[in-house]
Amino acid sequence: MLAIARILARRIALLVPLLLGIVLFVFVIMRFSDSDPASAYFQGANPTQEQLHQFRQENGLLDPFPVRYAHFVVDLLHGDMGISVLNRGKVSQQIATALPLTLQLTLMGLVIAVVLALVLGVTAAIHRDRLADQLIRIVSLTGVAAPGFWLALLMIQYLAVQAGWFPSSGYINPADSFTGWLKTMTLPAFSLSLPVAAQLTRIVRTAVVEELDKDYVRTAIGSGLPPVVVVGRNVLRNALINPLTVLGLRVGYLLGGAVVTETIFALPGMGKLMIDAVKNGDPAVVQGVVLTTAVGFVIVNLVIDLLYLLVNPRLRSAS
Repeated sequence: MLAIARILARRIALLVPLLLGIVLFVFVIMRFSDSDPASAYFQGANPTQEQLHQFRQENGLLDPFPVRYAHFVVDLLHGDMGISVLNRGKVSQQIATALPLTLQLTLMGLVIAVVLALVLGVTAAIHRDRLADQLIRIVSLTGVAAPGFWLALLMIQYLAVQAGWFPSSGYINPADSFTGWLKTMTLPAFSLSLPVAAQLTRIVRTAVVEELDKDYVRTAIGSGLPPVVVVGRNVLRNALINPLTVLGLRVGYLLGGAVVTETIFALPGMGKLMIDAVKNGDPAVVQGVVLTTAVGFVIVNLVIDLLYLLVNPRLRSAS
């Protein structure tokens, strides 16, 4: 435990310059945007040049770049991401309202992807070069090639419109109806997770096959241990390192894919919030959503690093 705590403290210390770099990158990129907060604020009001100048001056838009960046960082440390120029509300409050739904969708998609990948990947490895392996290979290759938004449209057409099993859009809070929440989240979560599950299936299959060919597996099975015990206790533990690496990277895909998925299914999450902000020219909201997503991706990869240490004790001694 002491070794894990020491490694965790070192990784967290490395996050500080990384997060500052992310903040700087997002801040710089947004300066190249064509969106003008002053014009968005007076949208449809035909403001004069004097009014636009006064708004920019009052909101620090005319300050030098280093000064604006310093103010932005200080505000972030106080939990302030700025003010939306459209509804005059705090960006942090809008993100706090939209973020839980996106986290629900991402977590649900992640669980589905991991479960499918483990079941299909291990099954394909155990039955390699047989019918089950060939069928799973075809399914996984199809899943890798199929875009998530296309799968979402197919699910809406056949499972929602024609079959009527699920709603085609909308969101129900789990506190109001857990069954209703599950129905509204099932299609979005599956459409988001299937491409990730397909890719992970191939990686899990390859990793498990490599482990099954090692001498310790043949020795354990030859000594009388049931194959299920050997695979569950030893093979999976050693084979999960490479899939974990890919999983950490694909979480970024799940977070980014949630933007499109939430738009297709009309879910009021971070994706819809950012799309609306882009369409209406609200750069503060876009900046806050992008920054929150980037920080979330960094934190998820920190968690994946810790999972490495739990799965493979040799990494703890090496670190």
